[in-house]
Amino acid sequence: MNLQLSEAVTRSTESASSVADVSAFDLLNACAPVVACAFLVALIATPIARRIAIHYGVIDRPDDVRKFHSFPIAYLGGLGVFAGIIGGFLCANVVAWFRPDLPDPLPWTIVAGLVAIFVTGLADDVWNLEAHLKITGQLFAAALLSMTDIGTPLGATFLEPVFGPGSQVIDIQAWEWIRDSYPHYVDAATGQLTFGTFYAFAGTGLVAVLVLGGCNAANLIDGLDGLLSGSAAIMAIGFAAVGLVMVSTVSGSTDDGSLTMARVVVPLALLGATLGFLPWNFNPAVIFLGDAGSLTIGYMCVVNILLFAQSGQAGHGGIVVAGLIIFGLPILDTVAAIVRRKMAGLPMSSPDANHIHHMLKRSFGSVKPAVFAMWGLTAFFTMLGTGLAILYLYGYTRILVVYLVFGIVFCYAIVMTVKNSRRAQWAVAKDAHADAPSDPQP
Repeated sequence: MNLQLSEAVTRSTESASSVADVSAFDLLNACAPVVACAFLVALIATPIARRIAIHYGVIDRPDDVRKFHSFPIAYLGGLGVFAGIIGGFLCANVVAWFRPDLPDPLPWTIVAGLVAIFVTGLADDVWNLEAHLKITGQLFAAALLSMTDIGTPLGATFLEPVFGPGSQVIDIQAWEWIRDSYPHYVDAATGQLTFGTFYAFAGTGLVAVLVLGGCNAANLIDGLDGLLSGSAAIMAIGFAAVGLVMVSTVSGSTDDGSLTMARVVVPLALLGATLGFLPWNFNPAVIFLGDAGSLTIGYMCVVNILLFAQSGQAGHGGIVVAGLIIFGLPILDTVAAIVRRKMAGLPMSSPDANHIHHMLKRSFGSVKPAVFAMWGLTAFFTMLGTGLAILYLYGYTRILVVYLVFGIVFCYAIVMTVKNSRRAQWAVAKDAHADAPSDPQP
């Protein structure tokens, strides 16, 4: 046992040492082929996916309410995005093969979760799955991430300030299965449970919430040609920038550097895949993402955020919140939809044509200006979140500032949503009153 522990510590030390010798620019240059590979694979795979969709009748028909395209459009665009991301991941492994000074590019659970999410979305596109089956697939992907502790430090991030260090012993006897499964959370002297166990379970729950929320938030804004794919490319640039800054501020100093390359590879693969898909999806689109594409993109964005939560300064929450700000537009649109439907007395799953992109389309009168406006909003949130993350990592601002900006932006958005929902209700009531027949004269 002591020999194995010594070998593990040696490997961890060697990994941290090698990562410390890799600069951000060196890592970016090494991972640049990931973008090119993901782009080319998605660019080529997307028209193939379109042919498959047309052959098997997986198409989306217009309804003149929420779907404004003039003729049926093929689904299965998610197949092209998925192929591009996998191509980028494979390229990263090739790069790591020729660069032994770099850490492993990806934990296997990220790829396994990606496959689970894609299969869930693909099944929904083809067979129109029930909601509980879609949720099951997303929870399975979240469970896979938790197997290698991707994102589980979030529990300690939010609970440690309240309950104390994770090493603190709880005054209860540890259950046998917990002792066997989580020996590093059990005090060796007393055999009692530590708070770290509860933090781990809480972190697993937060991972599940973020995967569910992120996947479905991305799905909700996928309502106009090129909107989600272009927005995801913009967000990926922000995620990659934060990951590169973490090379010099976190990796090799406050963590073991094992996820350094993953924080760069994941956003770059997403960037290349969405850019390769975008020419086929931009207005006028010849193929749509479908649930397979929107859920895949949402999952990749969430994985980026969870990778910020792993250790060191990132475990204190500032980088995680900054990542949520980068992903802010889908979150805002989802919160607005929930508030709007709750105020109208409609089910949460009830579709409508009052999302932000729908309102912008009505204001501008066409799809392209609305998409450009949404891309501009995404760029604003991306620059805000990226800037706060960089300032936090270099110590120019404190975590409370990041939380404050997050709170102000989202509270403002919620108030605007409530106000607009009230105005819509008043307009409907006014029209109903105007259309009501007047009382007959005696």
